[in-house]
Amino acid sequence: MSPHDETEPLTLTLSRFIPYRLNVLAQVVAEGLGRIYEKRFGFGLPEWRTIALLGELGEMTARDIGAHTRMHKTKVSRATAALEDRGLVERRANERDRREAFLSLTPEGRALYTEIIPLAISYAEQLIKDIPAEELAAFDRVIELLMQRSGIPVDAPPEMDM
Repeated sequence: MSPHDETEPLTLTLSRFIPYRLNVLAQVVAEGLGRIYEKRFGFGLPEWRTIALLGELGEMTARDIGAHTRMHKTKVSRATAALEDRGLVERRANERDRREAFLSLTPEGRALYTEIIPLAISYAEQLIKDIPAEELAAFDRVIELLMQRSGIPVDAPPEMDM
């Protein structure tokens, strides 16, 4: 039996609705980081996520980048094209599937990766500054539970085409 009175219509207070609050929080946090990268490097979040992922995991396909970052294929395509134009990402043909290519950072892209990672870490540290460790640990456990319940594997990244 549901906890609400069946004779009254259901209402929703959007500002207290967890999916909405998580989305707003994620967007605000991402926009803050995006402003840093736009100002300093002239690119946005899709490019940053692509560089960060290729820097972390190495060569992968655009489809794999989309799966890992949860970005739509159009965003991934635009980001990788912009990064290629700037000489930060290069393509290598996939001999098994000519419809896609493997992407990796160029030496210039790798140098930029080493420059942007400290900025990302500093931004994250500023977000959690002065939050007690036990609260951060509880928050991390809640995030993992929400991801699991949403169907997102916490420990295993999506399968990749290599």
